[in-house]
Amino acid sequence: MMGENLEVEDPAMLSVCFLKSVLPAYARSLIRAGRLQAVGTSAVSQGFKQANIVIVNKQFADDFEKFCVANNGPLPLLYRSKPGEWSSPPLSTTSDIRTDCPQYMKYEGGNVTGNLSSLVEYTEQLKNMVTFYLGCSFSFESPVLEAGVPIRNIEQGCNVSMYKTSIPCVGIDGFQCNMVVTMRPIPVDKLDAVVQITHPMEDAHGAPVHIGHPGLIGIEDLSNPDFGDTVEAHPGDVPVFWACGVTAAEAVRSCKSPLAFTHAPGCMFITDLRSQQQVASGCAADTETPRIFCISQNPPHYSIVSVTAVEKFKALDSLIHQDPGDRGIKHLFIEDQLIKACLSLSHAKSVLITTGFPTHFNHQPPEETDGPPGAIAIAAMLQAQKKSVVIVTDQRALEMNKKIIEEAFELGVMKRPVPVVSFQDDGEDSSLKFLCHDGNPHFPRFDHLIAIERAGMAADGNYYNARKVNIKHLVDPIDKLFLTAQDIPGILTTGVGDGGNELGMGKVKEAVKKHIPNGDLIACNVEANFTVIAGVSNWGGYAVACGLYILNNCTIHERYLRKAVGFPKTSEMVECFSALPTVHKEEKLLELLVKHGIRSGKTGNLGMEVDGLLFHDQHSSMIKQLLEITLGQAQSN
Repeated sequence: MMGENLEVEDPAMLSVCFLKSVLPAYARSLIRAGRLQAVGTSAVSQGFKQANIVIVNKQFADDFEKFCVANNGPLPLLYRSKPGEWSSPPLSTTSDIRTDCPQYMKYEGGNVTGNLSSLVEYTEQLKNMVTFYLGCSFSFESPVLEAGVPIRNIEQGCNVSMYKTSIPCVGIDGFQCNMVVTMRPIPVDKLDAVVQITHPMEDAHGAPVHIGHPGLIGIEDLSNPDFGDTVEAHPGDVPVFWACGVTAAEAVRSCKSPLAFTHAPGCMFITDLRSQQQVASGCAADTETPRIFCISQNPPHYSIVSVTAVEKFKALDSLIHQDPGDRGIKHLFIEDQLIKACLSLSHAKSVLITTGFPTHFNHQPPEETDGPPGAIAIAAMLQAQKKSVVIVTDQRALEMNKKIIEEAFELGVMKRPVPVVSFQDDGEDSSLKFLCHDGNPHFPRFDHLIAIERAGMAADGNYYNARKVNIKHLVDPIDKLFLTAQDIPGILTTGVGDGGNELGMGKVKEAVKKHIPNGDLIACNVEANFTVIAGVSNWGGYAVACGLYILNNCTIHERYLRKAVGFPKTSEMVECFSALPTVHKEEKLLELLVKHGIRSGKTGNLGMEVDGLLFHDQHSSMIKQLLEITLGQAQSN
């Protein structure tokens, strides 16, 4: 590390290697002397915290502090000065905010009116102004590099790329703006590492707020940043976005104060604090360890969840993979499908659910009791999370399913009714028109389609029950919605099944053909993005509902969902708890299905059983165990 008494006469000596090793006080002296004017500080004094700077009149200071607290992802507050205070005692010694940033921006009435190398000439005005020092992502670059994760802008000797987004910050009086983010291309095999390193550094913006396709947060072109420089990605890199302190500059513009100052993008204030020292108020670092999952390839999209939540999902998976019918479903299991499906649903805003397997072709109605309870459990939890939900069913069963949903609502099984519709294949574009507004694939009505215990089309175009009986005459071609969705970016699909002949099981059809009785004929040929296998499909539906609850209560995932702006929605958490499946609710729902003449799938019995298993104590025991994993405590009912 270079000492502060080093004299540098030759400006050419101010190389990246030199600057990254200088102590902060010496770096500030170089800036003060005009040797680093308008220089990006990303690679300067590595291992030390850097800070974004906002200077506003004292009459705006309280509201701006509230704005920071409400949006502490982009605006982690390190220090608020007194009016006219040039130094920042908790952050540095021998500093002067009027001279110690390489470049400043001047604002008048919300407009940028100057780029300045010093604020000394505004000393008189600054006596009535307050300086806010806000955390900066440059602070985490040193530990990221030490972990062997490349930072491309440092490699390329340029400033980091910064972009305006479509993510709204929580407004406080005159401070209203969307978030600005920094982007760093990260190798896909380093994603877990970079998230785990940055996650606890809450006063340096913490973990990323988005990983994957930039269009999902309103960024149209990565080659055209709003601030900073274009950074070239390497093959295999994924764009990773962190909340950025330049958001503060957008907020300053919005309040239209007569006079304000910020640092220029990338030209930070360098503090004397080590990178991993925590100083920001209101930034309690989560002690959990995060994990990354890819939830979409088209467009690329990744999500974040805690290791504790991951372990709960593994326990849910293990529980629902019991095979009471001895069908050989263990051979159909694909790891992490449940958690990926739930993560995708957690990000969705509008979900379409389908169920219904008319296996009892000699009875009226021909449906079975497996499927509808799982579908309703998923729908209830999605509703609690403020998502739009629609159920699509066969035209012949439309009125019956509408009545079941209405009565489930009256019984308190659901908080609100769910619209029930049918789909008819009456033209070449009928699927596209059903899924998208005006049939435009750029404007889908749904983000996610779920099929649970829904008859799936086999390779020959027919639909078969487990006994090889063709039931095509009872099944509307809802499969075509799933097939069409495969070509619409932004729509993902999940199939939940227990035998391989259900919609969505095409992903495991080779295993179905090999290991499931009659699999060569009955195997569904239509794939879903995620395939959830369970001993009974209702169990899979309950597990999805429980998984969504787990994610809603995971602070790491919840922060990622809200993009580190605003506050956790505690009222939603309460509603999600009440939406969990319980023995009491599921018993009432099964009684309702029996009242409508719906029978057990395996036996055809009209009674309190599903797939030949009695509700008490087989299904009720499963529900209790799922809740015990979800809530971490034994359940009595």
